[in-house]
Formats: sequence, C-alpha cells, structure tokens
Amino acid sequence: MNKKIWARNALASIVTTLVAIGTTNAADTETVKIGFAGPLTGPSAHQGQDVEHGIQIAVEEANQQQLKLGDKVAVFKLVSEDDVADPRTGTAVAQRLVDSKVAVVIGHYNSGTSIPASKIYANAGIPQISPSATNPALTRQGIPSVFRVVNDDATLGRYAGNYLVSKLDAKRIAIFDDRTAYGQGLADEVTKAVKAAGGNVVVREYTNDKSTDFNAILTTAKAQKADAVFFAALDYQAAPMAKQMKNLGLKARFMNIGNLPNDSFRQMAGSAAEGVYAWNYGQPLLELPKGAAFEQKLKDKFGVGVVQSSPAAYDATWAAISAMVQAKFADPAVYLPVLKQQSYEGVTGTIAFDDKGNLKSPAATVFQFADGGWKTLAVQRD
Repeated sequence: MNKKIWARNALASIVTTLVAIGTTNAADTETVKIGFAGPLTGPSAHQGQDVEHGIQIAVEEANQQQLKLGDKVAVFKLVSEDDVADPRTGTAVAQRLVDSKVAVVIGHYNSGTSIPASKIYANAGIPQISPSATNPALTRQGIPSVFRVVNDDATLGRYAGNYLVSKLDAKRIAIFDDRTAYGQGLADEVTKAVKAAGGNVVVREYTNDKSTDFNAILTTAKAQKADAVFFAALDYQAAPMAKQMKNLGLKARFMNIGNLPNDSFRQMAGSAAEGVYAWNYGQPLLELPKGAAFEQKLKDKFGVGVVQSSPAAYDATWAAISAMVQAKFADPAVYLPVLKQQSYEGVTGTIAFDDKGNLKSPAATVFQFADGGWKTLAVQRD
C-alpha cells in the first residue's frame, strides 16, 4: 500500500471513531480493543494485510452502528501486531496483545504462529479466532477459547488427495511442503489420502518457507516420471515452482491448497499459471449473497480486493462483536459462552462452532486457472 492510500485510510479510521464518540457522551462509551496478529512485513505480508483489511471493515461498521454493551456505546479499536510469520515473534506479539488488554484476537494468519500463541491467550482467558490457521492441532489442544472459521487441513488434505487420484487420474504423485506447521501437516494429510485412494507417492520432499529455487526437487520428480505435483506452501513459493516446472519440461499437473485463487499468484506466475489446480477454504466469494458487496468495500477502501482470508477475518470479527453485544459485556469470561453457542450469518456463510472450536459444516472449493482466470470446478463439504 502506498503512503497516500495509507494516510487516507488512517484519517478515515480516525474520523469514523471520532464520529462514533462525538455523538455520545464520553462517559457513556466503552472502548473495546480487537487484537490482530499476522505477517505485515515479509514475503507473506499481502496475506496478513488482507486479514487486517477484513477486520478493519468490521470494526468501522460496528462503530458506525453505535452498538451497545449494556447501557454503554461500544467504541471498537483495532490493535495490530506484526508477527512476521515467525513462531518466536508470534509468542512475543501474543504477550503484547494480552498486555494491551484486548477482548479478542483475530489471528494469527499462520498455523505455525497460531499454535504457540494460543497457549498465551488461553492463560489470559482471551478468545482467539483464526480466519486462516488450518493445522488440525490448533483446535485439538483442549483449549476452550480457540476457534477457527475455515476448514482444517485434515479435511482439505483428504479432499485434495482424493481429487488427484480419482478426478485427475494421477498415478505417480510428487508431494512437497515448505516445512512449516501448515505445509508439513497439510502435505502429510494429502499423502495419506493419495495412498488411501490407491495412488502412488513417488517423491515426498520438503524445502523451507524462504526458498524460491526448487529445481533440485523438481528434477527428482521428473526423473520419477511424476504425473502430478502437490506443493503445500503459499503463493509466493507456488509461483516460482510453477515457472520452474515449465522450464524443466515437467509435464505434470500442479496443485496447491490455500491461497492461489488470487491475482497475486497470476502476476507472479505469468504464463505458468495456466492449468494450475488450487483448493481453497470456503465457497467462491462472488457466488455468495454478500460476497460481491464485500469485495467492492475492500476495493473502495484499500484499492485491492480479496487476496484470501479477509472475508473470514471480517466474519470472525463480527462473530466476536455479536457475542459481546448479546452478552452485554466485552469481558471474555462473560461473552465466551455466547460465542460458543451463537450462529452468525456472515459473508462466508453461517459462523457456528462445534465443541472443539471448529466451524460447523465448512465448505471447500477446487479451482483451475484457465484462459486467464480462475474457474470453479467443484464445491465440496462432508
């Protein structure tokens, strides 16, 4: 985001808050801090900023509505922290948010930061709702205040593995991951699903989340005559892998999970994007009743549409705010039981949680990039 847009957005946010406060006696208001943590710098900064955008819109809408907590008007304030997608930084950031006395944390973006941070929030009694951390371990810790508003990788990995074998008729599959909590866990689930469906995993290798040179592992895949490649990593690594597959003449179908159906991948991959398959969490946004309007809000405010997780972040924020309003308190100990039980109709669909904090009845979509754009192939749910 350039400095002019940043300054304009900052001014708009200040004006919105002042308007909300200015129409009400200050003694009759209560400031409620909404925490966010994710990568705001580094190679996945565009993903973290996307999440932050969704939260910002929800916060501004809530302030415009002058919602009440009991007899006081709530003034919601976003407190953002940059965890640079690093687990150690993530725990330091989590403690800062706890010290800031946030009422809820929307985040983190990555599983590798969300899981260690979750223990810090749990010890402080602060609910954590991730719009994007999909490693199953997040909600298997027995922490009653942890939630997610997307599918987990145990389910999506099963979908992807089955699809590779049964729909794409892949016989010899190479599976790579970025060795993060997200990538490794997801690739392991895909490996299990491929084998269960009768497929053959001929290469199972890993890189790291900083690398952009994959020629060595791709050469191995080519030598093994792989007819499909699955890579569990984000778009900034999937794009160079797609290019290098093309340059090596590796004529295998390429599949990723998580965040490819966006313009960033198309721009980074260029002509190598053609034919790529991608699973994504949830249903296609523009096919949902509120999807187009949300996309337009993002473009109007930030000059860019949805990258991946802003709709889920918006819904996670509103789920927390709605629970606070129903409970008439922003105190987590009071509103947490409401959050567990409520059903909120959001942009992405119905937000309601099971007893582990997972989203009930989540959907997933498989896309293919063809003729210059992402095409929806199928929507699946259990």
